[in-house]
Amino acid sequence: MPSDRILRMTFASIYVLYVQKVERKGKTKEDVDTVIEWLTGHDEESLAKAVADEVDLETFFAESPAFNPDASLITGVICGYRVEDIEDPLMQKIRYMDKLVDEVARGKKMTSILRTSAV
Repeated sequence: MPSDRILRMTFASIYVLYVQKVERKGKTKEDVDTVIEWLTGHDEESLAKAVADEVDLETFFAESPAFNPDASLITGVICGYRVEDIEDPLMQKIRYMDKLVDEVARGKKMTSILRTSAV
């Protein structure tokens, strides 16, 4: 996995691609924000700041207020890798985010995308 290249990318550059991807499929920027906020604990203001400050992905996740413990419920293949089998914690978080945005673009219901563990 080409992790060095990915880790040097800015969140802003990835975010723009996410928004373009879902908009081509008839979804919205707000949908992207919803899944990223669910995953990372960021809110609208901190997402905007991360984009404006052009933080790299490592910093974006390091500054995430509350990474969702239910993220471990995200499974499946993204970019040829099973997200649940990725050993590097940062790369796994990045791929979780990729997977959620991919599910938005495919039109999956938000209630399914925002997984919750049964308590």
